Amino acid sequence: MQDNPSIQFDDQRLAKRQQLIEAGVPMYPHEFRRSHTISEIRSEFSEAGHDPSSEQVITAGRLYGVRDHGKTFFADLRDETGRIQLYIRKDALPEGRFQMFKSSIERGDIIGVTGRIFKTKVGEISIFVDDMILLTKTLCSLPEKFHGLTNLEKRYRQRYLDLIVNEESRETFRTRSRIISLLRNYLTGQEFLEFETPTLQPLYGGANARPFTTFHNFLGQKLYLRIAPELYLKRLVVGGFEKVFEVAKNFRNEDIDTSHNPEFSMVEIYQAYADYTDMMKLTEGIISSIVQEVTGSHEVVFEENTISYSAPWRVMSMEEAVRTIGGVDIFAHDPESLKKIGKEKGVDGVDDVHTQREMLVLFFEALVEDKLIQPTFITDFPVENSPLAKSHREKEGFVERFELFIAGMELANGFSELNDPLDQMQRFEAQEEKRRLGDEEAQMHDYDFVNALGYGMPPTGGVGIGIDRLVMLITGNTSIKEVILFPSMRREVATPAEEEEQSSV
Repeated sequence: MQDNPSIQFDDQRLAKRQQLIEAGVPMYPHEFRRSHTISEIRSEFSEAGHDPSSEQVITAGRLYGVRDHGKTFFADLRDETGRIQLYIRKDALPEGRFQMFKSSIERGDIIGVTGRIFKTKVGEISIFVDDMILLTKTLCSLPEKFHGLTNLEKRYRQRYLDLIVNEESRETFRTRSRIISLLRNYLTGQEFLEFETPTLQPLYGGANARPFTTFHNFLGQKLYLRIAPELYLKRLVVGGFEKVFEVAKNFRNEDIDTSHNPEFSMVEIYQAYADYTDMMKLTEGIISSIVQEVTGSHEVVFEENTISYSAPWRVMSMEEAVRTIGGVDIFAHDPESLKKIGKEKGVDGVDDVHTQREMLVLFFEALVEDKLIQPTFITDFPVENSPLAKSHREKEGFVERFELFIAGMELANGFSELNDPLDQMQRFEAQEEKRRLGDEEAQMHDYDFVNALGYGMPPTGGVGIGIDRLVMLITGNTSIKEVILFPSMRREVATPAEEEEQSSV
């Protein structure tokens, strides 16, 4: 077992475990009933004096610091709610208990204690331990206490260890949990209903992305992990639900970097009788309220920038943004001239497109995106890049679509949703042609969705907001791996099947 590098059992701890077994000490009891958490102790006994209380408490947690003073020990006990000091004295414990602690219990072990509360001379609330029980003997050693776990790869691969030793990580994920709760509360407070739609789908759609594929043996057909819940949520709007959302896990077979993970979380929201301007207002309200609730302010520092989430946020068309920030007036130049300008400015992909509108997107991505630090809605996208958005009511060749950018990252994407079934069919056919020409991110033709639109979907606005990136911005983390508990990483140890495959090559 220990030949596998994933197993990091400590030989000395294994020896201590054996000693405890031979002494008849149970190491993994089935349960332990606490009278108080550590935070409850601190609150209830905040006025404790130097003499131990008459009332006993029963609590439990993991040992961190253990300081040996011969016939006494001081130790730090921590549970999810906080830390407290233990005072362990030989003559105060049942016979044999002190020796067991001294010889076999160590940093990282999980114990239960019964004791009385007092304050030390320096005013620290502590537990005078009357009895203790071993709840879990740990077989792996914790990192050195003064430096914690600093190796990034190890922190991501062994998140459980990262959470044990790094309070900053625990706080990040507490905040993440709170953000998701606040998000749900905001939407349900606006009378939105939360639904769950299929993760395994016979067709993928709702975004331009490469899917993960699998095969269902019983059905005898290929299935896809969803890249977005959009087309199913819109079916619900067709069915008569007017305000819907889903906190969804999506999967896209794409590159991994500081702002992308193949498995990610987002919320998708749809509202009947609304358009993209309504969804911008909703997005602004959701995010600004969450920021205020979590941080107590509308201003948050991210990297070297102080970002203000106070409404109203800036709104710019993509054309205006490229002209004023990127320095290029797209529609003042023909496509051939734009190719030359693009190459001079380092814009990728200009040889692969042939229209000004397609050039507009490339120039925006290359010259503008990373400069959008304060919350900015970029609106009015070319129709070629937006197969699910309604055509713009004033600008031919464009759609009513927005993306929200903060700190140079896209955070949200929203539309006035396309609800003309014949127009939708033509958009899907254009996507199918792109797929036939080799575009692996083009969408599939979803005939059933077109049929659903044939039954009538009211005017509808929709938006998807990236939860992982929102957590990054609020917590100040610059890598998405810091806000996803178990980020995608290459496996360290090959499976037997992989080893066999490699040896046969």
